[in-house]
Amino acid sequence: MEGDKMKKSAGRKKGLLWIMVFLLTGDLSGCGSRKKDYPVYISYVDSEQTQTIQAGYEPQNASVDGLIQELLDLLGTDTDTVDYVKAIPEGVSIESWEVEQDCLHLDFNGFYDKMDPVTEILCRLAIVKTMTQVEGIESVSFSVKGEPLTDSRGEEVGVVTIDSFVENPGEQINSYQNATIDLYFANEEGDGLIRETQEVYYNSNISMEKLVIEHLISGPKSKEAQGAIPKETKLINVAVVDGSCYVNLDENFKNHNYEIQEPVVIYSIVNSLTSLDNIDRVQISVNGDTSGKYRSDYDLSGMYEMDYSYVSAGKSRAVVVEDVEGSKEN
Repeated sequence: MEGDKMKKSAGRKKGLLWIMVFLLTGDLSGCGSRKKDYPVYISYVDSEQTQTIQAGYEPQNASVDGLIQELLDLLGTDTDTVDYVKAIPEGVSIESWEVEQDCLHLDFNGFYDKMDPVTEILCRLAIVKTMTQVEGIESVSFSVKGEPLTDSRGEEVGVVTIDSFVENPGEQINSYQNATIDLYFANEEGDGLIRETQEVYYNSNISMEKLVIEHLISGPKSKEAQGAIPKETKLINVAVVDGSCYVNLDENFKNHNYEIQEPVVIYSIVNSLTSLDNIDRVQISVNGDTSGKYRSDYDLSGMYEMDYSYVSAGKSRAVVVEDVEGSKEN
């Protein structure tokens, strides 16, 4: 298993943002595939904080500078619908901006750093999508109080283009495909993990990391294992940035089953997610909060890498599952 992990691409570019949340771009003009019916489109964030949604807009300003300011203002303006919200959340503001060559430099106030990881990713994506429509702007750079924005490893994010984001291509909407995923569940004693390999048929609108979490919550198909995550737990959102996966669960995650040891719960999630090629480390939050500990030993603010020392040797099972909505064993 560790050998498989070594096969991951080592060429991930510094500062490149990989976002594998379910980020299908919705078009509020009513077209299945977006046509250029408006001069520009404003990107918003859906109410579930899982995707960006675009709405056509007729700008009022003809000059480039005027259009830039107009679009930035709209990105931080409240909407009049419950279906989507403004991309720049309350409290976050742009202190200054300037254009240098083909890059728009944005400097934010200190509240930018207070956004939870998923909100920040969606905010950044919406800004880049909206602002790179302006003639002459090919990229956007971000700073906070004059300091360059950094990623989860403390490295500068650098210049961001629309190609820095990975999204589900539109032609795959509502199609079905299959994948093989490795899931780690608690053993019967609750002191170790059992790997369960599932061949899953699923709607391609669902990201792989969401698929993994949903199946972990649903529980194992084999009788020798038990789910480490409480079944009533809800996944709020999940995102991947530069190899770091941010999992946001609701408060039911803390409904502890003390018969399952604390590290078994943590590494049920971590090992399952890090078996995906684009994930190297995992952070878990509860309702977006990373303060405090899970129980007593594991900080929610920590980034956890794979640890197979809890995996029970020789215990694995292969099953076939229809999809996350109506899974059944073959």
